[in-house]
Amino acid sequence: MTGVEAPQEEKRRIFADLTPLRTSADYRRLWFGNTVSWVGQGMTTLAISLQVYDITGSAFSVGLVGLFSLVPLVVFGLYGGAIADTVDRRTLGLVGATGAAALSAALATAAFAGFHRVWFLYAIVALQAVCGALNAPARSAMIPRLLPPEQLRAANALNSVVMTFGTLVGPSLGGVVVGFAGYQTAYTIDALAFFASLYAMWRLPSMPPEHSGAKRASVLDGLRFLGTRPNLRATFVSDLFAMILAQPKALFPAVAVLWFGGDAKTTGLLVAAPAFGALLGGVVSGWQNRIRRHGQAILVSVAAWGLAIAAFGLSRNLWIGLLCLAVAGYADTSSMIFRNTMMQVAAPDEMRGRLQGVFIVVVAGGPRLGDFVAGSVADLTSPALAVTGGGLACVLGIGVFSLYARGFRRYDALDPQP
Repeated sequence: MTGVEAPQEEKRRIFADLTPLRTSADYRRLWFGNTVSWVGQGMTTLAISLQVYDITGSAFSVGLVGLFSLVPLVVFGLYGGAIADTVDRRTLGLVGATGAAALSAALATAAFAGFHRVWFLYAIVALQAVCGALNAPARSAMIPRLLPPEQLRAANALNSVVMTFGTLVGPSLGGVVVGFAGYQTAYTIDALAFFASLYAMWRLPSMPPEHSGAKRASVLDGLRFLGTRPNLRATFVSDLFAMILAQPKALFPAVAVLWFGGDAKTTGLLVAAPAFGALLGGVVSGWQNRIRRHGQAILVSVAAWGLAIAAFGLSRNLWIGLLCLAVAGYADTSSMIFRNTMMQVAAPDEMRGRLQGVFIVVVAGGPRLGDFVAGSVADLTSPALAVTGGGLACVLGIGVFSLYARGFRRYDALDPQP
């Protein structure tokens, strides 16, 4: 390919850049292994919720599944990141994936044995969250050691496709498998699916900390580092505007009935629409290679999320509402791709695990706080005001923040400054 043809191809690129998959066998194995394991985890997530409901007949008990998952994820997320900056990340990833596989095997064994206890399922969910809190920072911090900086944005786009694909396909497949073959089969498939991830990590090179003589990584040191790096800090702050002020998911069951005259199926469509948009955001992400101002792209993406949510709050046609939610999902994925890329490129290697731990806490806790805000405002006023007002508040908030974060707006991917 000539020097003239390369820029022309870059300009024409629309779909996700597959260069990381072509150039790195390690990343390719890791990506495929994660794809398989994400689908398996999606199956198990739905199967556990269905089994809890079968045992208790209580929607409240099903809701507690999320709580038992959230608390360990938030508590251990920061410490998982600190551990990832202290030990060999490949080893930590193997430990986390092995633990998760063993937990899925325990679920399958209990189901085969006819042991149906809610406390057991809650305990497994909590332990799965601990494994995820250990595994995720290590897995994310591995990527910059496998790929050159110019391929990290493309890799994050491909990773977003994996997560969204698993979120969409896993639960759907889990429902089918549980319906035809029982819980034990769904759990067994998930346990076997982890072997793809384990194999990929086993083939990776060793990844000890680059500064082997440094003291043991501290969570507080990571937070202090983040406090002195305005551009990295701004990636978290900007995302919180979207997650806290404009998070309408908790209102979907109500608006499905009140606005669209629907039922549970309508609620399912509302839940699926942002995920579909997010998947599209990863697949159609090639154009992002031409963007150097990553901070500015994040601000625009968050504002687009807010506008799309506000438009959804004004819609009373189901298909228009679904389109608005899909646009919001697309914008959210675009923001996530640039945020992850900034953290991986601008942060030094010895801090990447801890920043990913903070990222897990923000991503896990932010939407739950957003659900509380949306539900409270809807009870005090109306769902329409909660959704539309929240979307507009997000746009206003990110606009004001952009005036303050001038350095973040000027962030240049070719000269990354944390």
